[in-house]
Amino acid sequence: MPRKRFLPTAGAVLALTLSTPAMTAPPPSIQSQLPEGVSAGSLDPNGAPAGTYAVDRDHTAVIAKVSHIGYSLSVFRFDKVDATLTWDPARPERSTLKATVETASIDTPVEGFAKELSGDNYLKSSAFPQATFVSTAFHRVDAAHGRVEGQFTLLGHTHPVTFDVELTGAGKGFMGHARIGAEATARIRPADYGLLPVFGDAIILVIDAEFAERGPAKA
Repeated sequence: MPRKRFLPTAGAVLALTLSTPAMTAPPPSIQSQLPEGVSAGSLDPNGAPAGTYAVDRDHTAVIAKVSHIGYSLSVFRFDKVDATLTWDPARPERSTLKATVETASIDTPVEGFAKELSGDNYLKSSAFPQATFVSTAFHRVDAAHGRVEGQFTLLGHTHPVTFDVELTGAGKGFMGHARIGAEATARIRPADYGLLPVFGDAIILVIDAEFAERGPAKA
């Protein structure tokens, strides 16, 4: 189902360190409800062939969970993301991911707070309009789980970050263009990126990303 508002990945976005099939076909009850040319995904990472995939912004969300001065976790969502995945189910360690998020696209239900967060006291979006993630390694844990290591840049600071990734689904997608989706989670230290102490000891990043095949992998 399309998201109400689009958010970014960060997205990673990025579940793709898998190789052994866990489920080879979607439940018949789901597939039977879909129109011709549309295939449901399954938990078989081989359902998405090797190739280059672009993030589907309508089905991707990048969320940051931040301590609200020790009482709860405030949830912020970013609405503009771009990402490219090079995926190889046979050799997931050769896969790569590059993602960008526009920091000014932050959204929050607190009226007027998003503008303040993107301003000079916090994300400084005018000076640092994008946060980026560039993968350095994909590691398969099992058929549906893996880790993606990479360099995360925010506010001009770059540090290594590892995302824990869980495959959501892979398959033939729509009209001959395969798809793959995953949920990725990581924690970053706000102090590493020059953020104020009010952000607490850790920010939790949660990326739910869906990618659509753009072209076959190069030999």
